[in-house]
Amino acid sequence: MQPNQINQLPLARTAALLAHPALLRGPAPALFALTSCRATTNCPRPGNLASPAAAYPSAFLQKRLIASANPEVSSIKATRAPPLSEAVRQVPTIFPRTQPEIRNTAQSAMPHPPPLPSYASQAGMPLANGVSVIKSHHVNRGSAFKPNERDALRLSGLLPPAVESLDLQKARVLEQLRLKTSDIEKYVFLSTLKNSNTTLFYKTMIEHLDEFAPIIYTPTVGEACIKWSHIYNPSNAEGLYLSIANKGNIRKILDNWPYPDPDITVITDGSRILGLGDLGLNGMGIPVGKLSLYIGAAGFNPARTLPITLDMGTNTEPILNDPLYLGTRRKRPSDPEFFEFVDEVMAALKDKWPAMLVQFEDFSSEHAFGTLERYRNKYMCFNDDIQGTGAVILSGFINAVKQSGIPVSQHKLLFYGAGSAGVGVALQIRDFFVKEGGLSEAEANARFFLMDTKGLVTLDRGDKLAQHKIVLARRDNGGKQFRTIEEVIDAFRPTALIGLCTMGGVFTPSTIRKMADVNDRPIIMPLSNPLKNAECTFEQAMVNTDGRVLFASGTGFPLFKNPETGKVTKPGQGNNMYIFPGLGLGAVLSRAKHVNDNMVYTSAAALANSLNDAERAEGLIYPALPRIRDICAEIAVAVAKEAVKDGLAMEEEVIRMANANKDDELLAWVKERMYNPNDLQ
Repeated sequence: MQPNQINQLPLARTAALLAHPALLRGPAPALFALTSCRATTNCPRPGNLASPAAAYPSAFLQKRLIASANPEVSSIKATRAPPLSEAVRQVPTIFPRTQPEIRNTAQSAMPHPPPLPSYASQAGMPLANGVSVIKSHHVNRGSAFKPNERDALRLSGLLPPAVESLDLQKARVLEQLRLKTSDIEKYVFLSTLKNSNTTLFYKTMIEHLDEFAPIIYTPTVGEACIKWSHIYNPSNAEGLYLSIANKGNIRKILDNWPYPDPDITVITDGSRILGLGDLGLNGMGIPVGKLSLYIGAAGFNPARTLPITLDMGTNTEPILNDPLYLGTRRKRPSDPEFFEFVDEVMAALKDKWPAMLVQFEDFSSEHAFGTLERYRNKYMCFNDDIQGTGAVILSGFINAVKQSGIPVSQHKLLFYGAGSAGVGVALQIRDFFVKEGGLSEAEANARFFLMDTKGLVTLDRGDKLAQHKIVLARRDNGGKQFRTIEEVIDAFRPTALIGLCTMGGVFTPSTIRKMADVNDRPIIMPLSNPLKNAECTFEQAMVNTDGRVLFASGTGFPLFKNPETGKVTKPGQGNNMYIFPGLGLGAVLSRAKHVNDNMVYTSAAALANSLNDAERAEGLIYPALPRIRDICAEIAVAVAKEAVKDGLAMEEEVIRMANANKDDELLAWVKERMYNPNDLQ
């Protein structure tokens, strides 16, 4: 194919070709075997998220279509495979509309969606032109397109004449971003950028993660969710909204997704968004933000991620009465109706994309545990609120124990907040007491104290306990009930105080001082998000413990400067983004059948071990965020090895390297498959 022949392709075929899985996951030679690639084991498999040469459609445009400008690529094309024009002629057979045997085989290479509709022809415009390239955010590179690319793709005149590097484009983005006066303005700006030039967005995000993370996720994503129906921009639309009104038709709706087979989806029903409650469809900001972190931190391919919101109504009256609300205006369904709908969604997802990882996010406490137990052994899935939060706090606790000077078995933990996140964290840490402290499960249970709004959770408190609270409910209180945190501290002298209650300021100066009175190095973790819901601030913890606290929070706090000594201390942040990207990457690359508890525990241990000497010397219990990509790769290796050990991995290369203890080779293999926008320059 000559460079200008791309303009003669119908838009449907062009879009289909650019979206072909063989062009989105490595190794690069797969690009040149396109014509012979059918639903066979020789085709690229879902485990290959990306490669330096073939991770992304824009890389394909730059390095494959414009072959005449690259002699090396032309040579490869001539010797390794038939011409690309032959592949273009094969698009109708490469993209079969009805091949259920492909969709239903877990190890099949390419369960394909049908080609995109030729909407341009209906408007009387050419079917392939420069505008269509610019409007394709996975392909568009704006002013970074080179002159020969502009000629081939009919972009000349549609872009300013300057040809810029990604670094220069990034400088402009940062300048524009920093002119915004509010975080929600920054959020909207970055959302628009991501949906117009994905490569540039992730280039900037990855290299400035400290600045971007609080905007694209907590705490700003909370405000974005509250205002979702008001800031919604159709041109920024991403993800699927699956409404309960379409029950019985979900599998057909999935066929509307126009991009390649996703490697991962994050799903919410909007019923418990952060600490903000039931936001209904407005919770879509959570899957969108979470997947941005999967991409930035763990190198998932942007074109192969899928945010999903299950719209089952909301019980929040102000939202139902909001004239701009975009969701279904009904109250939430009963439990039987809820599970009937989610059952259909999960079955449809498995049928359409059998190799995809499902992460549940921000379901109500009762449904969070219910969905996890219902699906964990049937699908490749996990719940970040229960397992991810538990793993990241376990990791911080492991390092805090090392610095506290107290043996694992002697620690006692007081949790304020007994919802899905609180109990999930407690159960993860309980495993640590059993595996490393030598305690039985019953002995480990006795080291935990749960509090909710009614006080200490006991079996004889007089109210009906939610099922998930019973396992850690106290049985040794002798009929006495404890209503306040201070009462529990006085009676049981916990070594750690962990907050997951979403009640801002509940750890008062008096509470913190009591913890300091009974511990040389009190462990205090106010984990609720967003910032206004944090149980205390880092400054309060430092001041009221005379700087002796071992601290981690769920949201970011500024540095603390001791007014007397001038010493500056950095707070630890127990952010789930340390865990879920690497956990997900390890599960997908190993092609695990399920995500089991051992894989989650292993991710926590790997994170704890990732601290370097400088971070330990500072007294930190979490590593520095700018190292997140290397950390996620290490976690992915540990998770993949655990999947092999437990007989869950199906990726032959991972099994081979893990069984041979070739950790360095496996780490290199993982990093090779991580998306990196710099590869597209």
